[in-house]
Amino acid sequence: MGDISCSNGISTGNGTNVKGLSLKGYRKSCWYEEEIEENLRWSFALNSILHTGATQYQEIALLDTKPFGKALVIDGKLQSAEVDEFIYHESLVHPALLHHPNPKTIFIMGGGEGSTARELLRHKTVDKVVMCDIDEEVVEFCRSYLEVNREAFCDPRLELIINDARAELENRNECFDVIIGDLADPIEGGPCYKLYTKSFYELAVKPRLNQGGIFVTQAGPAGIFSHTEVFSCIFNTLKQGFKYVVPYSAHIPSFADTWGWVMASDAPLALSAEDLDLKIKQRIKGENRYFDGKTFSSASILSKAVRQSLDNETEVYTEKTARFIYGHGTAFKDNQD
Repeated sequence: MGDISCSNGISTGNGTNVKGLSLKGYRKSCWYEEEIEENLRWSFALNSILHTGATQYQEIALLDTKPFGKALVIDGKLQSAEVDEFIYHESLVHPALLHHPNPKTIFIMGGGEGSTARELLRHKTVDKVVMCDIDEEVVEFCRSYLEVNREAFCDPRLELIINDARAELENRNECFDVIIGDLADPIEGGPCYKLYTKSFYELAVKPRLNQGGIFVTQAGPAGIFSHTEVFSCIFNTLKQGFKYVVPYSAHIPSFADTWGWVMASDAPLALSAEDLDLKIKQRIKGENRYFDGKTFSSASILSKAVRQSLDNETEVYTEKTARFIYGHGTAFKDNQD
């Protein structure tokens, strides 16, 4: 659960109206706190709360944090932080595009923040990126407040669609070289969990992949203890529909955990570190801050415990058997009188 508290013991994350307490602006003793699992919370100091609001689908906040810079919070769950978001987005985008022989057309499910589009548009082969996010207000919020992605939003190769990703994929006639799931985590009651199901992958994703196409999705926490929440199940679900499935992970400091992604295709996914480095030089404009061939080789070698767990996973993700990450965030509210 996302919460903001101050040193006088007053919590402002539960909607309590506290006279004289200003959330907007600098306050030395303010902290952001998120419950990661039962009996475990993660907190860090804030410089200020830049914006809070609620849309038809979710509640959003932009925080200026001391350790991680600007941080985007949706439904009380940290989604992205300025200091280390490059780890997540380079890991999500570059493995799939580099394993594809010539990726020209890309479809992003979600991605309203704009960072996934930013990384995709660095690839010289890319002609078209369709970004489909259900929440127009979140997209406009990120376009306005996240300066690092403004150039991506203005790129003529980007087509922005406000719609449910499943409906958009099912109703479009065109196919894509790569489809990327940059969705919010599967949270009970949230808008995205149905986009992690076997039926969605089979009926909406695979029919919209070109021959040799690649699908990749963020797959939630992948730590030694947390990977059984959703990561192992998403991996096993994709194994039911694709010939080649590669799980990989990386530590993201602001998430306080190792994070997971799963890449899947009916074409082999087996480039060496040297091959990846060569393609990076040939295809990507500018320098990656995190991702290279050796990094991916390391990321795709999971620990013994996680490998065994994935090998033994039998559950398939469906709407009736859906798994969720722990907790659901509490709304941020401006409680000024």
